[in-house]
Amino acid sequence: MRSEPPRPQYPPGPPPRHDLPPRGLSGERPLRRRRWGVGRILLTLLVVFVLFVAGVWIYLEFSISRVSALHDYSGRPAAASGTNWLIVGSDSRAGLSTAQQDRLATGDSSDAGGERTDTIMIAHLPDNSTKPALLSLPRDSQVKIPGHGTNKINAAFSLGGAPLLVETVEEATGLRMDHFAKIGFAGFANIVDAIGGVNMCLDKDMNDTETGVQLKAGCQDLNGAQALGFVRMRHSAATPRSDLDRVANQRKFIGALVSQIASPATLLNPFDVIPLLSSAPAALTMDTGDHVNNLVGLALGLRGISSGGVTTTTVPVTSGSAENWDKTKSTEMFDALRRDTDIPQNAIFN
Repeated sequence: MRSEPPRPQYPPGPPPRHDLPPRGLSGERPLRRRRWGVGRILLTLLVVFVLFVAGVWIYLEFSISRVSALHDYSGRPAAASGTNWLIVGSDSRAGLSTAQQDRLATGDSSDAGGERTDTIMIAHLPDNSTKPALLSLPRDSQVKIPGHGTNKINAAFSLGGAPLLVETVEEATGLRMDHFAKIGFAGFANIVDAIGGVNMCLDKDMNDTETGVQLKAGCQDLNGAQALGFVRMRHSAATPRSDLDRVANQRKFIGALVSQIASPATLLNPFDVIPLLSSAPAALTMDTGDHVNNLVGLALGLRGISSGGVTTTTVPVTSGSAENWDKTKSTEMFDALRRDTDIPQNAIFN
């Protein structure tokens, strides 16, 4: 037999690697999955948040109702320091079903006698470090309504809508309005319900003999219907000054409402903020030149009402009927707002 030739000897190769992933059928190793680090997760969440805010901003910008409320006319007051908002609460029952009218205790359209305003306020946001001011104009104030003689100030809304009301307020106060906002009965109640109610502390029982709304003394969360009854109430033993007590309660409630909306507990709670954003377009009407950023500025300016960071007052009047303004004190008040200075203490009327 022939012997086999010796096999060639090769140097030993490297030891097998056990830390490499197995090769695929093609001989290539599969790609590793990249792990998401904390930084990438935070960046993704930030992008999602920015897109959400942008989407909400655009939605509100194009969904909120507009009306041409501000207009130029002969003799219109010149622009002065600060920014002035005219804020009104419409008592129109339009669009409310019978069930909604009963739940909100509004009465029907015949009770309103046309669209008027239960609430008329001027919010002044200064350009300097002076406190913002929230000023109530009693609805029964007797003023000159352009083209209609002298009448209650809230009649201007039913006679000529928002444009005539703005012109009436500007001529009566000498203050030029820069922005306009209106909210109706149902919209107001829906906003309150959207955030789960607003906590209010009442000194005494409030039983309105006209609407039948009853509220107990003590701290409690008012739902939309109760809140509407509270800000409209003037026929109760708890409101002996009638409309003067009502406008004071309106400012008190707005302070609590704005503070609650601006709180982290609301803004960071999707079960509150989503219904709130959904209800806003149907609730609000602004001037055609107003935008969401203007509304945000108003909310930021008024968030200090509850803590005393905003001066709240009523136009000084001469009697409990709140029909006639005190000419001297009201002039001092309007002059101070025009100059962005503090309202004199003797002109503050609550």
